[in-house]
Amino acid sequence: MASSVSGTEEVRVSGLTPLKLVGLVCVFLALCLDVGAVLSPAWVTADDQYFLSLWVSCWKPVSSDNWSCNTTLATDWQIATLALLLGGAALILLSFLVALVSLCVGSRSRCYKPVAVMLFAAVVLQACSLVLFPIKFIETVSLRVYHEFNWGYGLAWGSTIFSFGGAILYCLNPKNYEDYY
Repeated sequence: MASSVSGTEEVRVSGLTPLKLVGLVCVFLALCLDVGAVLSPAWVTADDQYFLSLWVSCWKPVSSDNWSCNTTLATDWQIATLALLLGGAALILLSFLVALVSLCVGSRSRCYKPVAVMLFAAVVLQACSLVLFPIKFIETVSLRVYHEFNWGYGLAWGSTIFSFGGAILYCLNPKNYEDYY
């Protein structure tokens, strides 16, 4: 018996690849981490005497059990930090919605580039806010006790890292990576 082998092989490339699904999951995780970071009460803490969030700054005198709190929206650098972080979060939300709608509608490959651009812009905004925050905090707040940047600040960095990962995954061209699917 002779078998005939066709010289051409039909390759069908779908607009949806596992890389894009992982990218969508990264964007969703970045969005969740951003919400946690913005709502976090602990960006800086100091030995049960001081804590700072994006919204409020509280301290407790050593001789007292009462906390004294002020809004953080009175200083320019804290407003700038919040604005940059919220701007990045808005871009992440918009890119997530565009990616999700394009996944459901079926116009996937046309939306990959805008999603990636929005995510890279969000990374730049959030990285600027996360670099600005500790520099200006150390420059303006003089604490005489040990203080540390806490989990709220870490969540914001996690969001930035997941956004960067999602942006890279949305930049990858599925035609060049046939082994992944």
